[in-house]
Amino acid sequence: MIITKKALPRRTFLRGLGAAVALPMLDAMVPALAQSGSAAEVTRRLGYFYIPMGMNPDPWVPETVGRLGALTPSLAALNPFLDKITVMSNLEIRDAYTTGNHASSNCAFLSCVQAKRTEGSDYELGTTVDQIAAQRIGGETPFPSLELGTDLISLVGNCDNGYACVYQNSLSWSSPTTPLPTEADPRILFERLFGDGGTPQQRQAELSKNASLLDWVMEDIANYQNKLGAGDRVKVDEYLSTVREVERRIQMAQQQTEAAPLPELSRPSSIPADWEDHVKLMIDLQTLALQADLTRVVSFQLAREASTRTYPQIGVTEPHHPVSHHGNDPVQLEKLAKINQYHVSLFGYLLERLDAVDEGNGTLLDNTTYLMGSGMGNPDIHDHSNLPIVLASGANTGISGGRHIRYQEQTPLANLHLSLLDSMSVHLEGFADNTGRVDELFHPTA
Repeated sequence: MIITKKALPRRTFLRGLGAAVALPMLDAMVPALAQSGSAAEVTRRLGYFYIPMGMNPDPWVPETVGRLGALTPSLAALNPFLDKITVMSNLEIRDAYTTGNHASSNCAFLSCVQAKRTEGSDYELGTTVDQIAAQRIGGETPFPSLELGTDLISLVGNCDNGYACVYQNSLSWSSPTTPLPTEADPRILFERLFGDGGTPQQRQAELSKNASLLDWVMEDIANYQNKLGAGDRVKVDEYLSTVREVERRIQMAQQQTEAAPLPELSRPSSIPADWEDHVKLMIDLQTLALQADLTRVVSFQLAREASTRTYPQIGVTEPHHPVSHHGNDPVQLEKLAKINQYHVSLFGYLLERLDAVDEGNGTLLDNTTYLMGSGMGNPDIHDHSNLPIVLASGANTGISGGRHIRYQEQTPLANLHLSLLDSMSVHLEGFADNTGRVDELFHPTA
């Protein structure tokens, strides 16, 4: 740590032509926080990681309740973080039964309310839990929240049994009539996070010359590096190396797209041809955004409800949606379990990235809670009970992991949403159809 009365402010930006790169938490920022009386405060983050079309419960749900020694086959990729993992069983979204379809699974996941049935623009839902958090704490960061995905969505009109496509397109709603668009293009997200100057066309023209955004802030980097101690210099180097590597991957994807354009896309895309590469780019970008305190609230739609994506890399060549209607066929159930396991492994990649970031009082994962789950339980019958719900919560979140919490009766998912708001110091009397809170998260009985 630097021994000086002067310190960097918590939010410090490296600036240059068309760029503003926020620095992560450094030791040099601690004295400034101490002077403001907030040195002991933890900057907590909250994220949501949506997986579509439910689960095969047998390889997912642990047999034992309470303390877990290991995770089930579908969740095995999370075993390295077992002490931070809470598996929850028998949670449901009651208001989703009124429609019982893919639209309600998606839009009710963070709202827990019934969607208005309409194919037009007079749609109505409810403010989602992530946006309630963003409205309370979002003023502390440049971006109140990020809404991310992997599908470039352009569908409008009726998408599911008389329900407008917007219900499947958007996880997050900032008001009952305001769905937030999901960003799936890494280039656009990168420029949102790090672009600050000139028009988008001017920035694109500069970047098309194979220039790096970081080249524009090199002088500022050098000036700050001279003020930092050895430990902070290492942190800055690692962080900026990650930014540069993410930018390189985006540029490579853009070059591949230009070489083999996809006719169905209406705008130039910087999306990798390989879906897993795309997912990991979006994960790395949200990690950078959280690390630099550009936002503290993220929602990520891993894949869209009723997705027909195939997964030949894991031996599932049939589209996900038909596989999910398994009819209790053991072969189809095994394929569904493979898809579940694969999706969970990508959540595991997110946890790895968060856990690799040192924040002084622990890792970024130690200061973060992510809820992974789906608005559908048994996809074969579009069921909204016994949802696949997993929490990853670090040491500084107040949530004790390494457990399986199973309710004897179906319990509203809204109870969990309300408790996660509590963990972010956002306190409400109630949310949607909640019947209480999940006190076991903070006061484990076993």
